Amino acid sequence: MLKVPVEALGFQLWGIEYVQAGKHSILRVFIDGENGINIEDCANVSRQVSAVLDVEDPISTEYTLEVSSPGVDRPLFNAEQYAAYVGEDVKLQLTMPVAGSRNLKGAITQVDGQMLSLNVNGKELVVALDNIRKGNIIAKF
Repeated sequence: MLKVPVEALGFQLWGIEYVQAGKHSILRVFIDGENGINIEDCANVSRQVSAVLDVEDPISTEYTLEVSSPGVDRPLFNAEQYAAYVGEDVKLQLTMPVAGSRNLKGAITQVDGQMLSLNVNGKELVVALDNIRKGNIIAKF
């Protein structure tokens, strides 16, 4: 529903995150563009997305809409995004433990369908993408 208005403005819908917290819930819409994202881009997308959300009304409770770039520690939402970062270090929060842990840090070695291979301290672990609650690139400075 939000992909069309974001792409109409010339940006890519990177992902959507909803943090439920009663009246303080947040709907985060991450956008990306070939030349990066600036505050004016976020404001323009926010107006368009807000109009769509007002009409469609997919969330019945109060929430705050935030539009931003994914940033250097960008969240990853799908197999295509993970595959684009093979070789990079990521931090994962899992729904179900893998190798006894719900929090993993390691380098992406491969993405095969909906399975992610990760090198964690020299050990190869395989994680189902639907088991990842949250995944982010670890920024290198």
